[in-house]
Amino acid sequence: MKVLVLGAGVIGATTAYHLAEAGHQVVVLDRQSGAGLETSFANGGQISPCHAEPWANPGVLPKVLKWMGREDAPLLFRWNRFDPALWVWGLRFVSNCTTPRTVRNTERTLRIALYSRDCLRDLRQRLALDYDQRTQGILHVYRSAREFDRGCRAALLMNRFGLDRQIQDRDQCVAVEPALAAVRHELAGGILTPGDESGDAHKFTRAMANHAARLGAEFRFDTNVTHLLRDGDRVLGAATDQGQQIMADAVVLALGSWSPLLSRPAGIPLPIVPAKGYSITLTADGPAAPTVSVTDDEHKMVYSRLGDRLRAAGTAEMAGHDPSLNEKRWRLIVEHARALFPGAGDFNHVEPWAGLRPVTPDSVPLIGKTRLRGLWLNTGHGTLGWTMACGSARLLAALLAEKSPDIDPGGLGIERFSGLL
Repeated sequence: MKVLVLGAGVIGATTAYHLAEAGHQVVVLDRQSGAGLETSFANGGQISPCHAEPWANPGVLPKVLKWMGREDAPLLFRWNRFDPALWVWGLRFVSNCTTPRTVRNTERTLRIALYSRDCLRDLRQRLALDYDQRTQGILHVYRSAREFDRGCRAALLMNRFGLDRQIQDRDQCVAVEPALAAVRHELAGGILTPGDESGDAHKFTRAMANHAARLGAEFRFDTNVTHLLRDGDRVLGAATDQGQQIMADAVVLALGSWSPLLSRPAGIPLPIVPAKGYSITLTADGPAAPTVSVTDDEHKMVYSRLGDRLRAAGTAEMAGHDPSLNEKRWRLIVEHARALFPGAGDFNHVEPWAGLRPVTPDSVPLIGKTRLRGLWLNTGHGTLGWTMACGSARLLAALLAEKSPDIDPGGLGIERFSGLL
């Protein structure tokens, strides 16, 4: 079967590998000059099933109202735009902020995230991958006793669904990551997820693209897809800005935040909006640079050691498809990173970055077929694209080949939004 994969980020490149490994003829299109140069380029670096709690949960709405209009808010909604798709997404988001739906969406997210973590380990061993990986787990730290208590309840829910999360006091947190000693007195406690990992998503993406190419996959970079080619209810391929019409037996949409812009004209209005995330990268040459990946709950920040570099990432800005850097937002990350790890390195010399993460209203990705024959989805992974990439790709390859998948795909497809708003 000839399969056209749209997008060469961490999702698209890994999907291309699994499809090529299964014997398909694979062509990958991406508008950038290489693999992993957009959302996968400088993300937080965490393989983090521990972040499976959906954005839409009972405790988030009061926080969103409190943060409204604040440029330093961890989650900033810019609702002053007339964007019907964003408002519909917002209503769906609110409808998911109930306890039963939070439990359901946590289970769905954890199902694919835990499977993906296992798939990553398998790939790493089979392909001898090196992407600055660290396997000491992820430590989630809290300053507020109230938020720590809420986090512990979420951890117990995740334990029920198979994720090992261990509650730590402040001294145990410092024992796990000694670089936290400077802020020990501020900590209420922490939660360690020993099975979680970290690594450079960009390095991983390039490696997977290279392995896919060795299996015969063709990557066409600097190629922008303009629209899908259709014949009635069947998708036949895609047209490009170079005047090409590339035909295929199946098309996999793995364009992240740009997926709805291509699917909507074809009659598939995907419930995905872009959330701009920011990161900084600096040389970790200070006397107290962290080595364990850390999540700072209060500021919604993550930290990952990538070789001799420290990556600090966080914040989400709902402002449409604008990838530009807002200096105030990324400098806020510098301030938070310097406060938590003052001895990590020179915070006056950092590399800022911003990328758009594709978020669904329930924080669960969209994986599987659509009502248009030949059109498949592997998109909408939100902040967990790197976490879910390997499992999503393997699941999609199995579904496309009509083989029995390793995990239940129920609740991961577009059909769950049928009849809603």
